[in-house]
Amino acid sequence: MRFYDTEGNLVLLPEEAERQKAEAERQKAEAERQKAEAERQKAQSAEQRAQQAQQRAERLAQRLRSLGLDPEEL
Repeated sequence: MRFYDTEGNLVLLPEEAERQKAEAERQKAEAERQKAEAERQKAQSAEQRAQQAQQRAERLAQRLRSLGLDPEEL
């Protein structure tokens, strides 16, 4: 036997409501995991850009030194 509310919506059995709640929590946890992964990738990308900028600065400084200029005095 199933019950419906006054608007015609099915009233869930306790085990159905519990299953629905567990699924909603699982989806929320998955969304949080994906958000954390996106943040990790964003941080990793920023770190790579910083390393590339540092390497470029070092190459430019070396080039200036090879031209007889001290990059610290410019």
